Amino acid sequence: MAVEELTRTERESWLSALKTWSLRDDEKAIQRKIEFENFREAFAFMTKVAMIAEKQDHHPEWFNVYNRVEITLTTHDAGEGGGLSLRDTKMAKAIDALVQ
Repeated sequence: MAVEELTRTERESWLSALKTWSLRDDEKAIQRKIEFENFREAFAFMTKVAMIAEKQDHHPEWFNVYNRVEITLTTHDAGEGGGLSLRDTKMAKAIDALVQ
């Protein structure tokens, strides 16, 4: 089932609210890099995000090396070839709540 992609105005509004996230160059995803004290903290964070992702049925693309986690949120069912949707902003807000 297709998900509605955010309009340019909606994207800009959400990005101003999600200050720790940046728009990917193709404007179809948002990204955030987070650094932790050590691998244990990074992995604990990823575990918490995984639990949220399962509840929301919306899973991030991510990359982890030692204490760094890079997260990309996009909705594969939005627009042509994927795009940014409210599902991504909801997930970003939940992730932000874990690290603030």
